[in-house]
Amino acid sequence: MTGLERLADLIWNPWLLGLFLIAGLYLSVRSGFFQVVHCGLWLRTTAGALGKKARKGTGRGLTQLQAMSTALAATIGTGSIAGVATAIFYGGPGAVFWMWVSAFLGMMTGCVEKILAVRYREKDEKGCWQGGPMCYMEKGLGSPALATLFALCCVAASLGGGNMVQANSISAALHAGFGLDPLAVGIVVALLTGAVVVGGIGRIGKVSETLVPCMALLFVGGGMAVLCCHAQALPGALREIVEGAFTPKAALGGGAGYSMAAALRYGVARGVFTNEAGMGSSSIAHAAADTREPAEQGMWGIFEVFVATIVVCSITALVILTTGVYQPEEALAAIQRGQVTPEMLGAPLSAAGFSTVFGSFGEIFVSVCLLLFAFTSLLGCCYYGERGLAYLSGSNRWRWIYRLVFLWALVWGSVADVTAVWQLADIFNGLMALPNLFALLLLSPEALALLRTWKSKQK
Repeated sequence: MTGLERLADLIWNPWLLGLFLIAGLYLSVRSGFFQVVHCGLWLRTTAGALGKKARKGTGRGLTQLQAMSTALAATIGTGSIAGVATAIFYGGPGAVFWMWVSAFLGMMTGCVEKILAVRYREKDEKGCWQGGPMCYMEKGLGSPALATLFALCCVAASLGGGNMVQANSISAALHAGFGLDPLAVGIVVALLTGAVVVGGIGRIGKVSETLVPCMALLFVGGGMAVLCCHAQALPGALREIVEGAFTPKAALGGGAGYSMAAALRYGVARGVFTNEAGMGSSSIAHAAADTREPAEQGMWGIFEVFVATIVVCSITALVILTTGVYQPEEALAAIQRGQVTPEMLGAPLSAAGFSTVFGSFGEIFVSVCLLLFAFTSLLGCCYYGERGLAYLSGSNRWRWIYRLVFLWALVWGSVADVTAVWQLADIFNGLMALPNLFALLLLSPEALALLRTWKSKQK
């Protein structure tokens, strides 16, 4: 194990993963499990409001759908396809159960984040809304030091995990599916990304509003088609998920097996990485929403977690478990021997599941979905990094330099070995989440009071 791996494990396992669950549970209890009791309210406010005439907002900013789409653009990335498959391979089917638990509790964490982001946001020199954890840490907690730590780690994470890893996933998918040169893919993706991010958050919001619903519907539609063809295996898959969450599964004649600790570790980690509830980054996009009510934006925070993890990641997991492409005995044997190959997990495992119905087109389908997921992630992560840098420098004068570095790193990441980059991303994401979770817990009384006041006004 390398020094980076040890540091990442020291931050995440089990301390930070446990803190995510504790924070989500605390906010859920304090809100009276709002995500369940008032499920109809947050669904009406979000999905039920789509297509209706938007309420008059505050002036300038993203629509609420654009804000959520931008946040989802950064969260529904390669982890939704490759990450879920990897979690099942190393943690067993029980990892899916803990992924659901983390998402269920994370709904309220995401809600409180978005409420605080709107409550403490500010206007830029053009009169557009901007904000995020930096603002509620400095203004709400009165702690510029925590805000600076968050902003620094946000910039570092955007250039690492939010950039090079996604670029590598795009080039690898197109190389595997269509035989395209990874460097050429990286250059083209950099040009397309640059054409979008040069227009700022407004253009990012518009592109995300178009791409995110389309890519989500494409993937969910394809996944549902596979699940319909394997409907008879669904009860067994659900049973494996629940049993695997609490009962260790032995293999190889009583040898190595999946443990509850492994299922918990990989499941919670996957839930956190796919919806970012508690990490604070997605609230940067929601702070730009054109809305007057902080609590109303909190409903989009709940909906965001629901879509990213409960819907999209569950589709991936169930496709893998119902199609028979995942064999726990073979997985455990490979792990025990230390002979895990790339074809056994990640996107290839997901593609194998879709191929049971779509044939050779299954790999192409997963490659296209992976391309869309990773590309939209690049857009959201670039904006997050820009906002973090703007807070550190006190202005936007370094924006263009950051964009050039971001695009260069994107090209480099498309051909590089990003193993170390993944580990750095884990470290910076963890260091970004720690001050944010601390701020959420301290400011939760104010956020929950805003939620209660807004709820009382609803019919």
